[in-house]
Amino acid sequence: MSKTNTSAAPGVPNRPTPSFGNPDLPPEGRLNTAGNPESLRSDGPRNQFIDSQFPSQLDPPATDISTQPFFWSSFNISPKRIQNGGWARELTSEDFTISEEIAGVNMHLAPGGIRELHWHQTAEWAVMTRGKCRITTIDALGRPSVDDVEEGDLWYFPAGLPHSLQGLGPTGAEFVLAFDSGKQSESNTLLLTDWLAHTPPDVLAKNFGVPQETFRNIPLNNLWIFQGTLPGSLAADQAAAGVQPHTEPVIFRLSRSKPVKENSGGRIQIADSTNFTISKTIASALVTIEPGGMRELHWHPNADEWQYYLRGQARMTVFNTGPKATTNDFRAGDVGVVRKSLGHYVENTGTDVLQFLELFRADRYEEVSLAEWFGHLPPELLMQHLNLTREDVEKLPKGRRGIVPV
Repeated sequence: MSKTNTSAAPGVPNRPTPSFGNPDLPPEGRLNTAGNPESLRSDGPRNQFIDSQFPSQLDPPATDISTQPFFWSSFNISPKRIQNGGWARELTSEDFTISEEIAGVNMHLAPGGIRELHWHQTAEWAVMTRGKCRITTIDALGRPSVDDVEEGDLWYFPAGLPHSLQGLGPTGAEFVLAFDSGKQSESNTLLLTDWLAHTPPDVLAKNFGVPQETFRNIPLNNLWIFQGTLPGSLAADQAAAGVQPHTEPVIFRLSRSKPVKENSGGRIQIADSTNFTISKTIASALVTIEPGGMRELHWHPNADEWQYYLRGQARMTVFNTGPKATTNDFRAGDVGVVRKSLGHYVENTGTDVLQFLELFRADRYEEVSLAEWFGHLPPELLMQHLNLTREDVEKLPKGRRGIVPV
């Protein structure tokens, strides 16, 4: 009877126990294929451009294990709805399944281009990424707001409150909207033109106290985005709308706000209901990371994190139960989602500054730092968990840094 060969393949190291940086059995990652290059063969059809954009998917670190729901998407692959006056593209939970708590829209309005008067069944949060925009709204107490916003500014419209957006000169406006429901689509809104076109003419006349003929030329199809004329001065529009100062402004200058954390590695600026009081369902952070810097190992206990990458390039590993750990790469225009309480870091892997937004369907920004947790444990407890010496523990940072210094 022949003896069964239980040895490893010729030239392939037999690794019977896990090792630091390669902790799993069966082992995963390229380094486990030393001596057996056939393990890496990939001769099938390939999109080499996509390969070049996702090095961490193509060649994951050996610390990655198993699989989990895909947490990368991008406005760059979302189709544009284009009309005279601007365009929009979106990512909802129908397109990006993991994005259950927040849906996102990337929109451009030409100078004078108007996103028609409308409202949503969800709250709308937005960040200006290029140009300038004039926004109008009115609250449930009948108080109007008319404001101009520019790059780095936010606005927030609570659910059900009507508003409009208009691009200003010289280049119009580009911005990203976020709704506090992953199902909300920008193509599924309550539009002024739709409502009036589907209201009996005698009811319109009775409601406004004017002859039916007043409305004889209203659009019979919705406008959604259309080209208008540039508005006059902000002061003139505010006066015409009857704007008066009130205690809950709908805009916030996030990029000009004082960082809550700042060091040589970067900074974190936060807008939530504590400093942007109207924003009661979406909290946000603007994160800037210098080359070589990293968003420290952490998690968020109160909501999923929806990320929008503004500039630079990044690598993020998400740690899940199982265990599962998956690494992916991000660039400008990309969107990531990290589910509530899952550990992660974000590392600047480029030569330029990395900047991205973190959004949460919550009234407050909350974070747990791994380093801060370590710093508030009895040393002996940590030593026994990680086989550290007391000298090792004393060298560890004692508090939250937000960004790892460079």
